[in-house]
Amino acid sequence: MATSGKNLSQYSKDSIPSASSFTFGIVVSEWNEEITSALASGAKKTLLDCGAREINVHTHWVPGSFELPTAAKMLIDSGDYDAVIAVGSVVKGETDHFQFVCQAVAQGVKEVSLNTGVPVIFCVLTDNTIEQARERSGGKHGNKGIEAAVAAVKMAALRKKLH
Repeated sequence: MATSGKNLSQYSKDSIPSASSFTFGIVVSEWNEEITSALASGAKKTLLDCGAREINVHTHWVPGSFELPTAAKMLIDSGDYDAVIAVGSVVKGETDHFQFVCQAVAQGVKEVSLNTGVPVIFCVLTDNTIEQARERSGGKHGNKGIEAAVAAVKMAALRKKLH
């Protein structure tokens, strides 16, 4: 595996624009809350570390990952957000439910971002086991919430630059 033994969540603040002028939404699935809480925490801490003001980082919880695209669209429709991070965790079970949910969420996040022009960052873990999810939400592979926050800052800055 390409990520074996690697922490992919390290970043250099020198390579990231300041987040001080942006407002961010973080929509978080309640399902697999152990994982999603860690991802959301990593994202928020990183946004603040990159200069975002605490008052400009808003976290909203939704029942499950399937609801993330709708929640992201609601936040964007308010006109208050420069970027949204969609945080979820879907762990494969014994049925095809995993594939349907993962596909729908990925498509939904993409569609909201493309249709609105506001960056929606996909921070949904799609792991085979809960152990793999733990490794990617603060374990040996880092915290994907950190990576999502860095992407959100960079995309918000690009959007501002191009507008």
